[in-house]
Amino acid sequence: MRKIVSYFLFFSFFLALDVLIIQYLINNQSNTSSPEISLTKSSLIKTQIPSKQQLSFDSIFSYQDPASNQSRQPDEITLLATGDVIPARSVNYQMVKLNDFRYPFAKTADFLKNSDITFINLETPLIPNCQPTVEGMVFCGDEKAVEGLVSAGVKVANIANNHMSDYGIEGINNTTKLLQQNNIAVCGNGSPAILDIKGKKFGFLGYNDISERYDLLPSPKIDILQKDIRDLKIKADYVIVAFHWGVEYTSSPSARQKELAHSAIDAGADLIIGNHPHWVGAVEQYKDKFTTYAHGNFIFDQMWSQETREGVIGKYIFGDTGLKSVNFYSVIIENYSQPRFATQTEAEKILLRIKTNSFKE
Repeated sequence: MRKIVSYFLFFSFFLALDVLIIQYLINNQSNTSSPEISLTKSSLIKTQIPSKQQLSFDSIFSYQDPASNQSRQPDEITLLATGDVIPARSVNYQMVKLNDFRYPFAKTADFLKNSDITFINLETPLIPNCQPTVEGMVFCGDEKAVEGLVSAGVKVANIANNHMSDYGIEGINNTTKLLQQNNIAVCGNGSPAILDIKGKKFGFLGYNDISERYDLLPSPKIDILQKDIRDLKIKADYVIVAFHWGVEYTSSPSARQKELAHSAIDAGADLIIGNHPHWVGAVEQYKDKFTTYAHGNFIFDQMWSQETREGVIGKYIFGDTGLKSVNFYSVIIENYSQPRFATQTEAEKILLRIKTNSFKE
């Protein structure tokens, strides 16, 4: 009988010990950091090593009312990035006809200028004597179009794209000079732009990966791209790289786009801003860094389809350790020139498209 009691006590002791160990492991697991979420074409949600700066993807794909999301925290730095800005063709025609070169930005300027940095892809040269037209594929805009950029608080313009070369080196030089005279920094011309915001330096690089008429603007050769980023990283706390890339009228990134984005991040880029397809595109997180492959259109005249009338303004908020949150504010283009903020129903459809393409097999 004594042996039976002894065995029972012995068994009870180890059973209780096992329960304590299992409970400890459960509690410890619940206190660990959330795994990194990686959005890729080959998988839905892929867990990797814990992320230092965890973004909430639920908030990225959730509707945000632009009228109620204007507040900025003192310790945060807000970067806004738009889709393609092309004050040419019908947009230029509308501005000249109305004699109002702020007209394209009239419904979004207050939102855009209430940020620390507003960053655009300017996809047309601004030149003297640009003749108004509503057709053609050689773009120019009136020099007075810079008034609209100033009214919207634009701080940096990328000019590395496939239409900035439409009027040759003279058009590029005239546009660069005009922007700089209006306190708008320029990247994508072979030199980085660096802004000092609240004691943090933001460096901007721009590259055109689309075939162009003239070899006048930088294209992203991997070795040179990575050297540019590493060199800029010495001078700037955060490096933002703008790519003009991809296939028009598509929402999913190509293998080439992924190669460029990943190569840039491997070299030290903190955020990748994409444009050119004229449709909103997928997003991706790679090694804790964020890529928006396409922001769609912003200021343009492609009224012939719903997708080309749509775009998003990306709101990228940086904290002390890097990018801490991302939100998208959807816009709809009207009158061949002027974006307005989408209604909640319209915006949710656009955001769903971004999400669907981001998690597509």
